[in-house]
Amino acid sequence: MQKQIFVKTEEIKQVIPLAPGRQLELSRPLVMGILNVTPDSFSDGGRYNTLERAVERALQMEAEGADIIDIGGESTRPGSGPVTLDKELERVLPVIRALKNYTKIPVSVDTYKAEVARQALEVGAEMVNDISALRFDPAMAALLAEKKAPVILMHMLGTPRDMQKNPSYKDCVAEIIEFFAERVAFCEKMGIDKSKIIIDPGIGFGKRLSDNLEILSKLGEFKKLTRPVMVGASRKSFIGMLSTESTSPDRRLGGSIAAAVAAVLNGADIIRVHDVAETVEALKIIRAVKEQP
Repeated sequence: MQKQIFVKTEEIKQVIPLAPGRQLELSRPLVMGILNVTPDSFSDGGRYNTLERAVERALQMEAEGADIIDIGGESTRPGSGPVTLDKELERVLPVIRALKNYTKIPVSVDTYKAEVARQALEVGAEMVNDISALRFDPAMAALLAEKKAPVILMHMLGTPRDMQKNPSYKDCVAEIIEFFAERVAFCEKMGIDKSKIIIDPGIGFGKRLSDNLEILSKLGEFKKLTRPVMVGASRKSFIGMLSTESTSPDRRLGGSIAAAVAAVLNGADIIRVHDVAETVEALKIIRAVKEQP
């Protein structure tokens, strides 16, 4: 008897084009490792804010099985404010430049500023992860069209400073799908190829506990948009809401793994995580079980 494959045939054929001759194949769920080069991120702020520590951590995540490294120079935790362009460039560019010589996996830059994205792409980044879905900087869409770089569009209510102040939906998943339909159409109108677009429903970004759980349980509904789906639930506060033992972010490993597993079982293509080794191990087990006849 032929073994059941982990993903559908059409999904195996789906790829994300990167630089000429490079692509990300979605033959299995991919793991994106989080590298915050900030002093104030909610989970690991200050831990990797020197060049040596940041590069060391990126290479460690690659060795642990990460498929992508996502580098961010501005905290987007609830209540956080923006940093200046110069400060963000100062944080991310040296790390991206250094990693170009050491890592074989793609580097993504986590920014909503077009100038940060432009300079990051010029020194070695291959993807842009924009929490605003190209809404905060009017120059971002034209830049991505010009550079032909993949982009992750994330859903968020408001801004990081105010997103958790009484978020409300009539139908959370339906409203987010409608948002992405508009954003994908906008991207195509601006000259961004649809094959370059990844969507992220934005767990924890302007969401109540019930919203986060609904998104995870109904990820399959996002497939109607025919774009790869990324989920970033790692160490987020909703995990702490469900377990009194997980009040601090660094004690949310179990909940993070459970959320990653739930996301993959419900259709996620990319999982964005802090704990790469543990997530990779968990997904290997899921795949092995799914491949049984």
